[in-house]
Amino acid sequence: MQVPFLSLKDITAKYADEIHAAVSRVVDSGWYLQGEENAKFESDYANYIGTKYCIGCANGLDALIWIFRAYIELGVMKPGDEVIVPSNTYIATILAITENGLKPVLVEPKPNTLEIDDDRIEERITNKTKAICIVHLYGRLAYTDKIGYICKKYNLKLIEDNAQAHGCAYKGQKTGSIGDASGHSFYPGKNLGALGDAGAVTTNDKELADCVRALANYGSQKKYVFKYAGRNSRLDEIQAAILDVKLKHLDEDVKLRQQVAKYYYDNINNPLITLPDRLPDENNAYHLFPILVKGKENRDRLQKYLADNGVGTVIHYPIAPHKQECYANETWNTPQLSLPITERLADEELSLPMGQCLTRFDVDIICGFLNDFI
Repeated sequence: MQVPFLSLKDITAKYADEIHAAVSRVVDSGWYLQGEENAKFESDYANYIGTKYCIGCANGLDALIWIFRAYIELGVMKPGDEVIVPSNTYIATILAITENGLKPVLVEPKPNTLEIDDDRIEERITNKTKAICIVHLYGRLAYTDKIGYICKKYNLKLIEDNAQAHGCAYKGQKTGSIGDASGHSFYPGKNLGALGDAGAVTTNDKELADCVRALANYGSQKKYVFKYAGRNSRLDEIQAAILDVKLKHLDEDVKLRQQVAKYYYDNINNPLITLPDRLPDENNAYHLFPILVKGKENRDRLQKYLADNGVGTVIHYPIAPHKQECYANETWNTPQLSLPITERLADEELSLPMGQCLTRFDVDIICGFLNDFI
């Protein structure tokens, strides 16, 4: 592959000496779970995001699951309550809601931003609505002042799915600190990626933080004493140490991604290709760079054309959550929802190579192929 979609090997190599030193430190310490490395990363990441608390856990899906579960344990929500959520998202966001017996209420995105349409939210609120879960999809800011106003007006919890937006901000405030609680994924391909699965919850709510930490530790707040029926979902010491190394370089890496994005915006010129609205750099951490290709057939042809010329791409996401087999018989999806904007995005979206290791030569090659495509 001339230009891979994402080279994790190259990204890891940038900080190889620091990462090897961190891993060796953990290996030599003899302490591999819930130790100093975990405590340090949680503290450093909370400071970076701008929250009082950070709780490491096994992955990003678990982070969201524990937030909703904790709200249920604390009596804020109960099974059957509704959570407004974008219909255009990775299925994990929906899974976290349904895992807890809550009902997802899917709201279409704006096609020019690809994020939840804040003009469609209020009409979906009922007396069972307890929260809005926004997703900063692709690394793009999903929060708006209108969403904040709606949450206050109806006394709703605001939960952020920040799995794709490490380094994104709104008026100087990092995503992951805007809402009442936020779930983060450190899957290896993310802007802040571990060398395996990892995740975290951030919040300013101590009661919620304490509950999440217990739930992710079998339900225990004290050894062999179990307040909740929890699970084992802990961040291990090696991943915490690696994440702490990469956290120091996160803002630098995001700036490099923003430079790649600028080149794409300035140089892609093809009538078959539409780019989402360009946001101020502060509002986009560019985890991904999505384009929309007119018609599914053209999108698929373009992906093959790029692959034939050595350029890797990925479709995010070819089947929308409401179209997935696992939700085919759910009451909230029977008959199956009609979400034309989401379904069109699934047919037309294509993600171009994006990362801090791409060179000007790489992106110039990509733009040339895109502009020559007919």
